[in-house]
Amino acid sequence: MATTLQSASEADGARAFAELIRVEDVHKYYELGETRVHALRGVTVSIAPGEFVAIMGASGSGKSTFMNLLGCLDRASSGRYLLQGTDVSQLDKKALASIRNRKLGFVFQGFNLLSRTTALENVELPTLYARLPKEERLQRAKESLQLVGLGERMEHFPSQLSGGQQQRVAIARALVNRPSILLADEPTGNLDSRTSVEIMQIFQTLNESGLTLVLVTHEPDVARFAKRTIVFRDGKIRRDEPVKDRPRAAEMLKTMPTVEED
Repeated sequence: MATTLQSASEADGARAFAELIRVEDVHKYYELGETRVHALRGVTVSIAPGEFVAIMGASGSGKSTFMNLLGCLDRASSGRYLLQGTDVSQLDKKALASIRNRKLGFVFQGFNLLSRTTALENVELPTLYARLPKEERLQRAKESLQLVGLGERMEHFPSQLSGGQQQRVAIARALVNRPSILLADEPTGNLDSRTSVEIMQIFQTLNESGLTLVLVTHEPDVARFAKRTIVFRDGKIRRDEPVKDRPRAAEMLKTMPTVEED
C-alpha cells in the first residue's frame, strides 16, 4: 500500500515538474440578474515551462475568463487549477495575492502606468509588496527597464513616452518580481503595426530566455509569433495546435518602415 501511495505521489510530483499550469474540467458561471451565463464549459489544458501560448477567440468565447482564472483574478465555479503543482482554487484571497505578486506578471492593453511617477518608479512599484530591500528594488527596476530597451528613459514620465515605450515600461513592471509566467491580455491592442512587432520581439526574446508566456489576442497576426495557439468558442477549447512557419519578429522588423518613414 505504501508503495502504491508513494508511486502516486511521485507521479504527481513529476506532473508538477512537467506542467507549469494544469487546468482540469473547469467550469465558470456568472449570474447576471435572472440569467446564468456558462462562460467556461469543462476546460482541460496544460502548459509546460518555457511555452509561448496564444489564447484566441471571438468576444464572449471565454478567453478572457480563462485568462482571469490563470492570473488568479477570479475563481472557477468547479474543477481544478494547479499552478506549479499547487491547487490555487483552494487558496484564500491573501494566498492568491501572494501568488500573483511572486509568480505572475501581468501586461494589459491599457498600460496602467501612474502618470505622476517616472518609468523607474512605475517599474519599482510591485517590489514594494515583495518587501525587498530598497537597493535591491531599485536595481531590479533598472535591470527590467534595460531589458526592454529603456535604460536611457528611466526618469521620463509616461506623458513623455510613446505608446510603445509605455507598453515597454508595463512589461518591465511585470518582470520586476521575476515571475514564473507572464500573462499578456491584448498587449498590442493600442499600438501601430511596427510597434506591435517590436513588443512581440521582446516577448520572443523573453521566451527564449526561459520565461513562460500566455498571450490573449484576437489578432491572428499577433498570435503567429507564439509557439502554440489555443482557440476558444462558446466556453470550450475548439483548437489547440502548434504554430507552423512561426515568424521571427526581429527579422520582420528589418523589412518594416520606421515611424519616421511612414
